[in-house]
Amino acid sequence: MTSQPSWPALEHPARAPRRDAVQNYHRILDAARDLFGELGADVGIEDIAARAGVGIGTVYRRFASKDALVDELVRLATAEITAAADQALARGDGHGLEDFLRAIGLSFASHARYADLLLDRPADPEASRRIRAAIDQLTARAIAAGTLNPNITACDIMVLIWGMRGVAQACGEVAPTAWQRYLDIHLAGLRAEGPLSSVPAMTATQLARLSPPAPR
Repeated sequence: MTSQPSWPALEHPARAPRRDAVQNYHRILDAARDLFGELGADVGIEDIAARAGVGIGTVYRRFASKDALVDELVRLATAEITAAADQALARGDGHGLEDFLRAIGLSFASHARYADLLLDRPADPEASRRIRAAIDQLTARAIAAGTLNPNITACDIMVLIWGMRGVAQACGEVAPTAWQRYLDIHLAGLRAEGPLSSVPAMTATQLARLSPPAPR
């Protein structure tokens, strides 16, 4: 009896999502952002589906629950910040820190209307580590390049980020560029020569005790 040749198993490439599925995904997220910004956390999946122009089943096929949808918004916002950190670190001229701070400010402003909802979610520990490591490195580079007063610490930069987030949230759509002026004024101070304050900088231990979520 002639044995049949043994053919290697064919590996089928992963099928790309259909165009309409991708479009629905973005419609759902855009609708969720709008409604969370307008009405807060009490928005229901039915409301999101109606605003997106899709059926409730379409939403549930992509997101098992409203929590899953919010988690995706958090993931995307965090990804924006980590990508900006990588881009800033690619610069070698001492201006990466300013680039990163402006990217963070833009992210805060983009999500200002529903920031409280995002900040209620637990932060991704690995993303938080990467972001804070980037702040440490970018601060050290700026000092070495002479674009930052040598008395500035990474803890000072973190406090500036918290303040920028507060301005973006407080001003919202009424004064959406207020965070930019806030940052410009602080950057001018951070570049100034000589002693900046008689008050010592926050220590790393104090910063850790405050345990804020990663910027997003």
